[in-house]
Amino acid sequence: MADVLRWFNRFGLRVAIAGGLIGAAWILRQTQGSLLVEVYALLTHPFYPGPTQQEWVKTATVAGLEQALLEAEAENRVLRQQLALKPKQPAGAILAPIIGRSVDSWWQQVTLGRGSRDGVQVGDSVSGPGGLVGRIVSVSLNTSRVLLITDPSSGVGVMISRSRSQGYIRGQGTNQVTVRFFDRDPVVRPGDVAVTSSASTLFPAGLPVGVVQKIDLQATPAPEAILQLSAPIGQLEWLTIQRSVPSRP
Repeated sequence: MADVLRWFNRFGLRVAIAGGLIGAAWILRQTQGSLLVEVYALLTHPFYPGPTQQEWVKTATVAGLEQALLEAEAENRVLRQQLALKPKQPAGAILAPIIGRSVDSWWQQVTLGRGSRDGVQVGDSVSGPGGLVGRIVSVSLNTSRVLLITDPSSGVGVMISRSRSQGYIRGQGTNQVTVRFFDRDPVVRPGDVAVTSSASTLFPAGLPVGVVQKIDLQATPAPEAILQLSAPIGQLEWLTIQRSVPSRP
């Protein structure tokens, strides 16, 4: 008996621990871990969101819903404005949303959500609130791509409304463009309005383009001026497509 007691005192604790571990493993296998999940839930219950945490969650949820509502209201406001202007659009004009801009070509091209199935054709002029924006350079069934007048490769014939002095503009990749005049002594001054030229074969005559900001009559090879564009091209979301050359097949 004394030997048994000595063995138990020496190895009893280890045997008990081993037995406990084996028993726990057997229970976990039989319950497929549900007991462990229950224990975890019991231990973490005190940390569940209390009144303060619930208020934080509620505040965040309300803030998210308010932001979504503001965005929906902004979209509805733009749509209402566009719909209100729609009856005043020229005959044959097509209202089109901007659905694509590239960060690398923000001031060069945009993609519109209207295509050949809507009657859009290559060469059509594109305007926005304020004035000319560009022209259609490619068309698919449901989309079209616009070359903006702010693109350095875009050339547009313009004239000064007050004096009828004529020239052409080149984009600078910003909301300002350079006008190079044909006349060596153009009649122009800051504040003059520039519109598309009556001699243009790409755009209808008389579309607003911009306002003269600065003039350099000594520039070579011809006098130049800087125009601030009438249309805020970088912020527009909807544009109007208009048939530019009625005689085009």
